[in-house]
Amino acid sequence: MNEATPQHKKILVVSAHPEPRSLNASLAAFAVDELRAAGHEVQVSDLYAMKWKATVDADDFPGHVADRRLHVMAASERDTLADRLSPDIAAEQEKVRRADAVILQFPMWWFSAPAILKGWIDRVFTSGFGYGPALPPPYGEGALAGRRALVSVTVGARESSFSERGIHGRLAEVLHPVQHGLFWFTGMAPLEPFAVYAANELPEDQFAAAKREYARRLAGLFTDEPVPFRSLVGGDYDHDMRLLPGVEAPGTKGLDLHVRARG
Repeated sequence: MNEATPQHKKILVVSAHPEPRSLNASLAAFAVDELRAAGHEVQVSDLYAMKWKATVDADDFPGHVADRRLHVMAASERDTLADRLSPDIAAEQEKVRRADAVILQFPMWWFSAPAILKGWIDRVFTSGFGYGPALPPPYGEGALAGRRALVSVTVGARESSFSERGIHGRLAEVLHPVQHGLFWFTGMAPLEPFAVYAANELPEDQFAAAKREYARRLAGLFTDEPVPFRSLVGGDYDHDMRLLPGVEAPGTKGLDLHVRARG
């Protein structure tokens, strides 16, 4: 980290890989060391080490009456606002609440995050905490506004396969549910993702290069420009949450419609 890093911050690193000797574990440890060396306060949620429960069920909501139908959104909001969620959820919410930035470290499995990380998202970002009618509107001004967010992902395929004409689609599109659907929806400002490609058999020299690049990205965690997603309340969308005609630059299509031009 360099001397231009802003004042010391609180950062949550969420790691999701079952092997403590994996590339993902190494990257998570590297990030923690870099950030702490810069004077930041870092908390770690190692989901596999924690044996995190990935499934949402009635046990998450102690206020739920057993003989009644479980309405997950309503139950989560009720117990969130009543401060009676299950202790593991409440603990993770407090970590997010205290954090100035959240880093998700995971391998891409079947074009998504591992189930345990998806379960962390499902259970932690309850109605009444990450979103809800009594909270600021989503997509830019959400409940967790003011925080930075970074995805650090390892990918088995080569980088070209996630390019504009790559068979898998652009990485930004594959990660859209996390970048836009989780981070931006709740108000967190997502940075461009950091990715290590061809990760299954990464030579030592390429791993060293990846760490150098990751160090640079970590140094910019609070200074790099976030992805300029459009705000729901910025005048670009109608009442039905549809992008207004003519707002986008000529030739823009697909998910890029929801990103403002840079500069």
